[in-house]
Amino acid sequence: MTAPQRQNGGRVLVIGAAGNTGRYIVSRLTELGVPVRAATRQGGLPGGSVEAVRFDWADATSHDAALAGVERMYLIAPREVEDPSALMLPFIERALARGVRRAVLLSASAIPEGTPGHGTVHQALRERMPEWTVLQPSWFMQNFADPKHHFGAAIRRDGLMVTATGQGRVGFVDAHDIAEVAVRALTDERAHDTAHVITGPQALGYDDIAAILTRVTGRPVRHQAVSTDEAQRFMEAGGMPAPYARFLAQLEETIRNGAEDRVTQTVSRVTGREPRSFEDFARAHAASWR
Repeated sequence: MTAPQRQNGGRVLVIGAAGNTGRYIVSRLTELGVPVRAATRQGGLPGGSVEAVRFDWADATSHDAALAGVERMYLIAPREVEDPSALMLPFIERALARGVRRAVLLSASAIPEGTPGHGTVHQALRERMPEWTVLQPSWFMQNFADPKHHFGAAIRRDGLMVTATGQGRVGFVDAHDIAEVAVRALTDERAHDTAHVITGPQALGYDDIAAILTRVTGRPVRHQAVSTDEAQRFMEAGGMPAPYARFLAQLEETIRNGAEDRVTQTVSRVTGREPRSFEDFARAHAASWR
């Protein structure tokens, strides 16, 4: 799958075009000469030269304009919504009626097909969409550097990560590697028609992450392991809605129990290059924590 024939004719809708994966997908598709419609809640991209459109999952009046003339689409769920299927499933049906043939969904490695929320959307794509791919990445490296994320904010402010993960390990992955897989799924002549579990090259515990950040930044960073309930309260104290905080705390509990302790070869197999290590990521983003 490393030297595909690409189909560049049909317009691609990228939902969440200002996000970690969406920005890079828009950039790469533009480089490849693929016509792109970038969808954001604000309706534009800073300095963007691609077609931009306002899109809000909760506002159905914004959906038809986003879908007009679209052949393929990249889907990312609304933020901090515990069960996005109520918003996403009607949109998928609308997309099918408007002639969209291929969809790539950003889900997560911790969410199996058919389970509530993302898993229900995953199942709907497989059953209804003529051409489909579901991306199931492990946890994003970007979470540690983003000052708007509860990890990034706490590291920058206190040099501290509070989690319910214990000694569990995760194959943290760079969002750019996820985006590269997404671009291939959107543009390869042959549809992938599968779910891709995507990880970085190493499975690391949060103690390992703290040690790498301490070494790279020169300031102490530590991991505090707590119970699932305590992790939920910590996230709520940072302003996260209680249902979503509970959802994330329960995912951290699955990490503690070993659910994310794995490494896949998806990035190298699909893109032909190796995924980025967390050490490389941390060195490139060291200024984020200083």
